[in-house]
Amino acid sequence: MGQGSKNGAPVPGFPFSRLTPQQCERIHQASLEILERAGARLYEPEAVELLQRAGAEVAEGNRVRVPRRLVEWALRSAPKQILLYNRNGQPALWLGGTRTYYGPGSDCVFILDHRTGERRKPLLQDVVEGITLCDALEPIDFVMSLFLPADVPPAVADRYQMEAMLNYTTKPIVFVAYDLAGCRDAVAMAEAVAGGEAPLRERPFVVCYVNSTTGLLHNVEALQKLLYMAEKGLPVIYIPGTCAGITEPVTVAGSTAVKNAGALLALTLAQLKREGTPVIVPGWGGVPFDMRSLVRPYCGPDHRGIAEALAQYYGLPMFSLAGASEAKTVDEQAGIEAALTLLFEAMVGGQLVHDLGYLESGLSGSLAQLLICAEIVGWIRHALREVEVSEETLVLERVVEKGPEGNYLQEPHTRRHFREHWYPALFDRLTYSQWLAQGGKRLGERAGQRVEEILSRHRPEPLPAPVAAAVHEVVQEASGDRDCSGRRSLL
Repeated sequence: MGQGSKNGAPVPGFPFSRLTPQQCERIHQASLEILERAGARLYEPEAVELLQRAGAEVAEGNRVRVPRRLVEWALRSAPKQILLYNRNGQPALWLGGTRTYYGPGSDCVFILDHRTGERRKPLLQDVVEGITLCDALEPIDFVMSLFLPADVPPAVADRYQMEAMLNYTTKPIVFVAYDLAGCRDAVAMAEAVAGGEAPLRERPFVVCYVNSTTGLLHNVEALQKLLYMAEKGLPVIYIPGTCAGITEPVTVAGSTAVKNAGALLALTLAQLKREGTPVIVPGWGGVPFDMRSLVRPYCGPDHRGIAEALAQYYGLPMFSLAGASEAKTVDEQAGIEAALTLLFEAMVGGQLVHDLGYLESGLSGSLAQLLICAEIVGWIRHALREVEVSEETLVLERVVEKGPEGNYLQEPHTRRHFREHWYPALFDRLTYSQWLAQGGKRLGERAGQRVEEILSRHRPEPLPAPVAAAVHEVVQEASGDRDCSGRRSLL
């Protein structure tokens, strides 16, 4: 249990839970009843066949009713802990218990440019800069492609994203693929880096993030990617798309039961395809639409901690959400929503926490906001870390010796320990006159400047040239462009 990032060390007394074990069991039983009585529609014949052979009832061609015994078997079969490695094959993230890790979201269709303040379409260079920033920031534990590049062929943009992540970070990667072909290509690129299929399976450093249409409607692309990752024995995140009040009941319990049913169905399919497949389940709930604006918010409080409690109840690794904002710019709302959600996820034991740097309910991404989120994560980790109480930290005899007038500024003990406290890299601790002398800049402006400083000096560890070439060849084949020289210069 000692392996993995020290950042994710569990904190005694956590997590806080919004659900009792009895409530978790009741939602679990409701999910089983939904699968057994209502069933789900699966738009992939292999998935239907796998379930039917295992004893599920199939009606109307693809409406599958799953017996609870099958789901309960899958829950026993699925790994309760997953060790993710970095690109170099070293242990990085230990998913299980209450260890919390943080990373950005993916596929924002707009970027709030920290240099100009403009909201625009992202370019591949923005993807590269986002990954480079994540690689440089110690509080960021895993990487996703924050932006969806608009200057590459849209049908294969996911290949360019994967290539950029493999080239510009050594941290674990959560990737998104449009379809089965994209998933195959992403895995092929990762295998080229790892040295083959078996080395990647033994030391996985990539995870595929899959969304289905809803908890009870599973589209062909989602199911094909799920089954392919299971076939490969690689970790997969499966999150049913949900919208409380529209695709499922508006109540917290009702929407959670439906989403959980979809997650349990995916877990069962993965175990039927390959028993022992590492599956990461939802760590956030069925967020309701804002009935006034019809926006699907990322930061509402109502469903916070519910899916997380269920994942803890099952003892399964989870994919959580925090650090996003509904704000349109890097303003007070963005900071407040990021801080509240990031702290809450740490308190409920969220694990892979993604979407740091999101603005505009996931439509826009901001590198300045991502940097602010990293600063907040640093604060949280210090606030929630275990406190050492020992002879060395109490230093009782020295306190008695110095008495009431004691001054500790020049003490060797102070020199040994003062760096253990948290010192912000971005948040302001200057006096007012010092702050004015440095330009009187607000947080968003300082964050943008800090991003530029990091990008100007940080150089991610490159892939060996033959490996980078093998990765790029997959992109070339997918795009049908054997030259790709203009794109190659970025990577």
